[in-house]
Amino acid sequence: MMNTFNLDIRPLKEPLGFIRLLEWVFAIFAFASISGYSGTTSFNVQCRKTEPVREINITFQYPFRLNENSYSVPTCKVNASGETKEYQLTGNYSSSAEFFVAVGVLAFLYCTATLVLYLGYQHLYRESNRGPIIDLLITGIFTFLWLVSSSAWGKGLTDVKHNTSPTSLVTVADACKDQHNNCTAGALPALGPLNSSVIAGFLNLILWAGNCWFIFKETPFHKSSVPSATQQEGRQP
Repeated sequence: MMNTFNLDIRPLKEPLGFIRLLEWVFAIFAFASISGYSGTTSFNVQCRKTEPVREINITFQYPFRLNENSYSVPTCKVNASGETKEYQLTGNYSSSAEFFVAVGVLAFLYCTATLVLYLGYQHLYRESNRGPIIDLLITGIFTFLWLVSSSAWGKGLTDVKHNTSPTSLVTVADACKDQHNNCTAGALPALGPLNSSVIAGFLNLILWAGNCWFIFKETPFHKSSVPSATQQEGRQP
């Protein structure tokens, strides 16, 4: 039957299938590097420059609703050594982070479906004009989504870095504004996975935009614009 699954890996040797496989890999890398992220930033407070140094650790994680992450800082008031004041990190970047992850997950699912189509139902894909046209349309939409989501998350990540930087946190606490106390920046949060997610997002943009051309070559729009050899011979005197 024409509708039966017929595994054929030859499309992976062609740009159409090989680029789709790369898109599948980079889509996983994009959303996986951010969705499970958790980081810690810190700074140190020494009241009146004589008391023991206290390390203030603040943990934040995906989806980066930083304003929900609180931490306690000593007030360093005289005769109130155990008194602390509650602070919150600044900013809520969940919209850009969750949008980026959603685009990555949807791209992964679409790549999985089209790879099954390319490798198992290639005869149906090439025999029908509808398949390549729909594929081109959806690929173009994902190209735009990768552009928007990667740009938005790139800007969001810049703000996350600033608002979780130990040097920025030191300027917020009231105790650190008193010259009688000593505050120093602590360990920087490990932001490597988040940087990688932005890079993967823009790599996905390049891959999906480039793949539009190879899918376009499968559509009747391209085939009708290229005259066949028979037509060219018929035009010769």
